[in-house]
Amino acid sequence: MAGREQAVTRVAADERAASLLQEYRETRALTERLCEPLATEDYVVQSMPDASPTKWHLGHTTWFFETFVLGPHEPNFRPYDEVFAYLHNSYYEGVGARQPRAERGMLTRPTVDEVYAYRASIDDRMGEFLTSEVAARKDVLDLVELGVNHEQQHQELLLTDLQHLLSLNPLRPALTGPAPTPPIAASSSEYIEHEGGLFEIGHFADGFAFDNEGPPHRVHLEPFAIAASPVTAGEFLEFVEAGGYARSELWLSDGWSMVQREGWRAPLYWENVSGAWQRFSLYGMIALDKNAPVCHLSYYEADAFARWQGARLPTEAEWEVCARELSSDGQFLDRGVLVPVPPARGSGFAGGAWTWTASPYSPYPRFTPAAGAVGEYNGKFMVNQMVLRGASCFTPAAHVRPTYRNFFPPAARWQVTGMRLARK
Repeated sequence: MAGREQAVTRVAADERAASLLQEYRETRALTERLCEPLATEDYVVQSMPDASPTKWHLGHTTWFFETFVLGPHEPNFRPYDEVFAYLHNSYYEGVGARQPRAERGMLTRPTVDEVYAYRASIDDRMGEFLTSEVAARKDVLDLVELGVNHEQQHQELLLTDLQHLLSLNPLRPALTGPAPTPPIAASSSEYIEHEGGLFEIGHFADGFAFDNEGPPHRVHLEPFAIAASPVTAGEFLEFVEAGGYARSELWLSDGWSMVQREGWRAPLYWENVSGAWQRFSLYGMIALDKNAPVCHLSYYEADAFARWQGARLPTEAEWEVCARELSSDGQFLDRGVLVPVPPARGSGFAGGAWTWTASPYSPYPRFTPAAGAVGEYNGKFMVNQMVLRGASCFTPAAHVRPTYRNFFPPAARWQVTGMRLARK
């Protein structure tokens, strides 16, 4: 009986390895397709310390597989190039020194072609490795799955970093085009009433989740109401034109300091051109779609708008409880439209733009990071950041689930971040 159980277990492991290899290849190919419109010069420049050059994203996601999967487990492992460990490490203290984050744009070498050669070499080795006996181990397959999801996260970062980079070019170049014709949709001012109560949140189902999505735990919610639709660009425009950025009483102290210091007068990428509002996108400059979800807001701007409306931002627990009860369909990277568009009725809580919540990013009860350097993935960032929920038009659909916890500092605006309102 034991032999039969072992055989069944091995078959299941082999099937999972084959499935992960297919997902690995598809994910790696999509990353490179996203880069196809780029000129060589676009790969290298770093627009600000918080963003990374496209070439670095390509190298870093490859380094992740080489370091955490092949390094400890590939027979007779040899690094592709020993210096790449320094060039492509992001923040993992446990695996050594690294190029300073703010100076990644200085890495004119290795060249773009050399980074693509690095990717191809590691892809070949991963393909061979995932058919070996070692790869059938659950702990190894879990690392591969983490690496695939890690690269999917970087697909979104790659696009947001490119948008910021291109926005600083006075030519206002487009990454792709033409821009899609936005669908016509009316904004909904409806609220979903919820009686509150005791609920379990956090990841507890089958399938992949990042470590910060668990453990599942109980929360008590007072009765609340949450908006059925995200705040639109047109609604936020009313706040802009009513002088919302000049009213200190609407702003948190840190937010008001940012408004004064940075000269904020509208969301990032918005421009008033001869009386008409436009915004910069990966399609270049486009007319502001007033029916689309507002995006590129900081937490501070979202909070100020909510106060102006006599409302507030939802907590992440409120968002998750409601999201579990609604459709998870929406607008994601897989749909191929790289700008938020008006959501269809009944499309659920995810898609278009991320939702800022009122919840600080902190560990759930009984959270324990994984052992070793890979445990640095999420846990050490659990301070001075706010949680976002949902997804954006740059988010791979595989990442859309009610428990997903995105997080950024409250002043961040270059991500596709928006909001919806809550009351009570």
